[in-house]
Amino acid sequence: MGAFTPDWLALREPADAAARSSRLAGMAGGALGQDVVHALDLGTGTGANVRYLVDRMPARQDWLLVDDDPRLIEEAARMGVSGAVRRVDLAAEIESAELGIFAGRELVTASALLDLVSERWLHALAAKCRRVGAVVLFALTYNGEIRCRPEDPEDEAIRELVNWHQRSDKGFGAALGPAAAEVARRCFSDLGYHVECEPSPWILTPDVRDVRDGEPAAWTKTAELQRLLIEGWAEAASDVAHERQPSIARWRDRRLAQVLAERSHVTVGHVDMVAWLP
Repeated sequence: MGAFTPDWLALREPADAAARSSRLAGMAGGALGQDVVHALDLGTGTGANVRYLVDRMPARQDWLLVDDDPRLIEEAARMGVSGAVRRVDLAAEIESAELGIFAGRELVTASALLDLVSERWLHALAAKCRRVGAVVLFALTYNGEIRCRPEDPEDEAIRELVNWHQRSDKGFGAALGPAAAEVARRCFSDLGYHVECEPSPWILTPDVRDVRDGEPAAWTKTAELQRLLIEGWAEAASDVAHERQPSIARWRDRRLAQVLAERSHVTVGHVDMVAWLP
């Protein structure tokens, strides 16, 4: 879960699209002019955010997609994502006094990014968006909520450890983690933006496994996503509580057994946010 590989991003893309607030995306589109929209996608990965938005924005669009991972940049280009794709160190870019990639952009957007950054970085981002007067749309910011059914006695302890881990440095300074959505709302409000927020949780339900004659049952995409989340949460919890590794491993095994038994329901909380200058 911690590595942003093309396979992981492809697996989560349908869950992202199902969770996102189409209402807020529509509000972002409505706040933009009807001429060519010059848009900037931060931390683009393989371009899933642009694929979601391209049909929800005004018809004429000019996209700049930026990421610091050459593997993801290459995959985005291979998939023929709309717009120019550029490798950019966002941690360094935000420190520059120059507008850089923000210059001339009427829309600044990102998906699953803000919980990875520091409060200082987020304040600097808001300031640059304000300087160019951009509409902003930030989707799928993790808010600290993890709920699993059937419930397990260790679920809450694991959630707390995961959220502790979420606040570690992800390359932008100490990460905001579950506090990111509220800090973002406050940052943009303080700069005169009108801000709207809406929950956008992943709701992952049991899924029938793919069984072929003479072959073992294969994980479906939903089950595979649950499996990777559970394993990633166990790894994160173990990183911050080494002494609890045996009990964390037992929790992981119990949760994975529920997935295999097609009984597992997992909810992961996110928040979407749109903001524009009145």
